[in-house]
Order: sequence, then structure tokens, then C-alpha cells
Amino acid sequence: MSLHFNPRDITWLAFNERVLQEAMDEKVPLHLRIRFLGIFSNNLDEFFRVRVAGLKRAMDFKEKVIAESFYQPPSKILQRINEIVMRQQLNFDKTWKKIQTEMADHKVFIKNAKNLTAGQKEFVRQYFDEVVESNVIPILLHENTPMPYLRDKSLYLGVAMRKKDWQYSSNYAIIEIPSRFVGRFVLLPTEDPEEKNVMLLEDVITFNLPHIFSYFGYDEFSANAFKVTKDAELDLDNDIRTNFAEKIEKGLKNRRKGKPTRFVFDKDMDKALLELLIRKLNLTKKDSIIPGGKIHNFKHFMDFPDVFEAYERPVERSSFTHQAFEHGERVTDVILKEDVLLTFPYHKYNPVIDLLREAAMDPDVKSIQITAYRMASSSKIINALIYAARNGKEVTVMLELQARFDEESNLKWKDMLEPEGITVLVGIPNKKVHAKLCVIKKRAHNKTIQYGFVSTGNFNEKTARIYGDHLLLTADRGIMADINKVFNVLKKPKDDFIPVLKTCKNLLVCPQFMREKIVHHIDKEIEEAKAGRKAEIIIKVNSMSDRLLIEKLYDAAKAGVVIRLIVRGIYCAVNQKEFKEKIKAISIVDEYLEHARVMYFYNKGTEDMYISSADWMTRNLDYRIEAAAKITDKNLKKELKDILDIQLRDNVKARILDKKLSNEYIRNDKKECRSQIETYKYLKAKTSKK
Repeated sequence: MSLHFNPRDITWLAFNERVLQEAMDEKVPLHLRIRFLGIFSNNLDEFFRVRVAGLKRAMDFKEKVIAESFYQPPSKILQRINEIVMRQQLNFDKTWKKIQTEMADHKVFIKNAKNLTAGQKEFVRQYFDEVVESNVIPILLHENTPMPYLRDKSLYLGVAMRKKDWQYSSNYAIIEIPSRFVGRFVLLPTEDPEEKNVMLLEDVITFNLPHIFSYFGYDEFSANAFKVTKDAELDLDNDIRTNFAEKIEKGLKNRRKGKPTRFVFDKDMDKALLELLIRKLNLTKKDSIIPGGKIHNFKHFMDFPDVFEAYERPVERSSFTHQAFEHGERVTDVILKEDVLLTFPYHKYNPVIDLLREAAMDPDVKSIQITAYRMASSSKIINALIYAARNGKEVTVMLELQARFDEESNLKWKDMLEPEGITVLVGIPNKKVHAKLCVIKKRAHNKTIQYGFVSTGNFNEKTARIYGDHLLLTADRGIMADINKVFNVLKKPKDDFIPVLKTCKNLLVCPQFMREKIVHHIDKEIEEAKAGRKAEIIIKVNSMSDRLLIEKLYDAAKAGVVIRLIVRGIYCAVNQKEFKEKIKAISIVDEYLEHARVMYFYNKGTEDMYISSADWMTRNLDYRIEAAAKITDKNLKKELKDILDIQLRDNVKARILDKKLSNEYIRNDKKECRSQIETYKYLKAKTSKK
């Protein structure tokens, strides 16, 4: 049988289309639809910065390597990407146009330089003079001068200027929109108190172009937005005299020199200016040159001003205290008695921060060891760790300097933590540390007591409000022993550290060991299915692209194992005629980002259940330090299984994952189940029973 796979990057675009579907869904509140447009745009930017850049680099490799990594030649995939992105851009533009019509029904209007009232014109002139002008420095473009450096994440105005009586062609300039300093949205005064007028910063600048270029005496202007997306891969040098942190810093400086991977522009841009920009950026027909509407860098619309009529947030979208902590006991005391499973964002994140604060103040606590990947900008986790160090605790933080697009932030955390006496580990060469682990040690009554937590998501109190994740608070001796083994490897990495990680008995760890155990579990289900007994696998991940594990699932489906998958994003598997049991695969895209990774194997009724930091991707399983914790408490196992079952019943926000990547919603005659709402109700009911 020939095995088939969907290319990873094409399936990612299908995921982003599911995000766009949320913006298109008229049942979704208007402000959230605008936010989904922003998420779609931001996702696409990162896709071009990383994946498209990687495909362009891969075109230099041999066909064998290409086939193994991408399933198809990169040139063919890039062609499909451009076709899909152009189609999605049309849907995006239609959706935005429709949303603006609905905004008008709410008396919310986006104004441009041509449709201002007299009072608004005066306001915009004054606002530009007082707030914007000092941040605006035009750069004149000439055919024979080199292209100035363009920031990857910035938006630019391309300006064409001329005098009416000139017989010659226009002159050109570019202006960087200073939204980093000023903010993208300006609220304008209105005569109708119920009406809200919003102006984009680029339109404020466009309105003031005669003032900006008054020195030259131009009297005709046209201005159109454009942006450039660049290769964001970090190239780290191999100089052994340079420490890892210095290499990251150097890589960040070199990132600004990345080659353009996409050029997006207002389709109404002056044609001569457009051709000049394309020439100066050294773009060719092979590059992604995408005409669009007037507005670009739509990612800022994730933070669109709160200008709509009061939106009453449903109670099902609020967080509540886990029943184990309702009566004010110390978090430490609770988890020394029982394991607690927090499910975000339904449960409040406070117990995690409180546990670290308690450890910082507890005179019996001797040490804290924790991994850090993406932290909140004003991290309460970091704050608690600093106070623990000041109170004499031995604090070790594994700070992943290669967390993509958080490299600069994590370097700053390093500079903040080290002067406090905190040991900062920066990982193992060529291996990202993505495991979410913490172990706290205390010495009391001549006994060493250890406790901590394992999570599917980052230790980030901000994203915990919108990311769906699980975190296990536990004092399980086996799990704590395994976390210590991981930190021992991180503290003194050896060339061959994998045998040490393979001695873990309660954690499945990457590289390699987790993959081996997953294969072992699938093989056991295959044996049961072949013997005619019940065999079932449920996997929830963000992405599933690993060829070997997908092939193993194919083997299981051929044998008759019931396989149900919940995959938010990349999904490369396809169903085939030879399968005895068709694989059921769904994706849920809703207000919260589904981020948890969970594995369930029936195992003759034992029901083995894990929460994990790892997606089923080769990079995670073979090239990262990841960890999955086995859930042993029968009540917590049931809770996790119940949540999976709720998600598998979703017939409101779930889409079918099929070979055609059609993103069809699951619709049936069963009782309506919107899994994020039903999960809230399920977990909330437990608080009233306690």
C-alpha cells in the first residue's frame, strides 16, 4: 500500500483558513470577528517569516532530503501556497468589507484622509503636530540609491509626489508608520455622541503629507500601504569562543538582514512606484508579491479599540477558582495531600503563582527548579522566583533562548535573573528545551519533600487566560524524581544524555524516549484489535506531521483500532480505503486557543493517560527536550477523558480534517455541543459538588 500525506505547510494554511472562518461567522460577536482577522494576519506573517523562508532555503537541497522533509518538492509547495494565500486574501477582503458594513450599523466608522469633517481635520492636524510628527522621517527614493533597511514587522507608506505643472515623472518616498510608539488607532471627535470614528495612523500621516513635504512644494500626493515579510530564521555561528547567549544576540542582529519572503501592497499603488520597490527589493515572479486592500499589518486589529456597545461577556467565558482551593488552604498543603489538575482558562492561574510565592517565603524550602519558554511581559512567575532567591533559596531557571520571536525577551530575563543570584541555564546545543516542569524541594522533620508541576503550556499567566491547557500540581515522588533527572541533564549536558532520560519511569521525555513509548502503546492497541478485543486511541495535539507516528496510526487503523484525533493546526494524515477502522479527526477553533496535548490509550481497560508539552512533529520528538506526565489518579483520569469526550462531541466549532482540507463544520442532529462552553459547565459543576 502506498502511504499518503498532506504537505505540512498546506495543512497549516487550512488551519489559518479555520481562523478566517471565525471572522466570517456572523454568530461570532463583532469585536471578536475583527480580532480573528488580526490573528489570521499575524499567523500569516509568521508563516512567511519561518515556513516559506524554510521552503526557499530547502530548494537548494537534494531531492531525497526534500522528499523526506516536505513530502513534495518545495517549488511545488510554494506554488500551491501562493495560490491558496491569494484566494484567502480575497476572502479576507470580502470579510473585512462586510464587517465594516456591520460596524456602520453600530455607528462605528473608519475614517480616511478624504472623508473628515472640518472639526476632525483640525483635530488630525493638531494630533499629528503634537504626537506623530517627531516619529515620522520620510526617506526619498531614487533609482540609483540603495534601498534603505526595511523593518520586518513594520508597515510603510509608499508616497508618489508631483507638481501639477511638471512634465516629468513623479518623485517617490517611503514613510515607516510609527505604530510601535504612537499606536495604530486614533479616536476622532464626533458631533453625534453615539457615533464612534476611528482613524488609522497611516491615514493621519496621509492627510498631513502636504505639511510633511511642504519644503518641496508638491501639490499632488498619493500614498499607499505596503509591508515586507523577511526570513526570520536565526543563523547561529559556530565560533567555539562565543557563548550561546552571545550567539543568539548576534543571530538577532543578523535576522534584520533576512531576505524578503513576501511583499504585500495596496493594489491601487502608483504603478511606477510599485515597480521601483520591486526592483529595489530584488523580488522576482517566484517571490510572493501579493496585491491587497488599503489596510495591511492587520495584526494590530487584535487590539482594536473598545468602541462597540457594551458587550456582556458570557459567564461561560470567565475563570473560576478550582474547588481544591476554594477554602483558602495553602496550595502547598493541598498538593502534598492530593494531585490537582488545573484546566485553563476555565480555572484561574493563581494557584501556580501562589505555590511559588509560598515556596519563596517558606523557611523550609531549599530550592526551586523551573523551565521557562515564553513568559508574560510583567511575569509574576519571574517575580516570585526573584523573591525566592532573595530569601536565600537556590533557584535554577532553564531559560530557552531559542524560543522563536521571544529570543530578545528571554535575553532580557537572563540579564535580570543572574544578578539576583539565580542560576540561569540556557539549554543543550541543537536542542530546544520545551518541557514545562517545576520541582520544589523542602527539608522538614529530617525529611526531604518534593512537589511541583507539569504542564502542557507555558508558565505564562497572561496567555493562560486565552489558551486551553492542563497543568498537574503534584507531589508524586516518581514524577519529581524524573524532573530532577531532566534538570541534572540540563545542568551538566553530556554528548550522550539520552540514556539518562530513558531511565525516567513516570515521565515520557524527548528526544527519542517519548516516541518509543508512543509506538509501544500503539502496538499494544494493534495487538488487542487483531485479537478482536476493544482497542482505542485518542490523541489531542496542536500539530501532527511526524511521518513515522502517522504511519503507525495507519497500521492501527488497518488493524481496526478506533482512533479519534483532535488536532488544532497542522494535520498531515489522510484516511485510506485499506483502513478497517476510519480515523476520525477534527479541529476545534473557537474563542480560546486549543493548546493542550493529551494522549489516551485504552490498554485493556487500564486507560493510560498522559498530558504532554510535545506535538507529534519530528522537531519535537527528536530535537527537543519535552515531557509527558502520566496521570495516575483515577478521578483526574476520568476528568481528562470526560473533557476529551466533550470535545469529540463538538458540533458547533469542530471541523472535519480530511484529505481535501475542506474545513467542513461537523453538523448532526445530536444535541448542540460547543465544547468550550460545555467544558466550562462540566468543570464549574465540580465546584458546587465539593
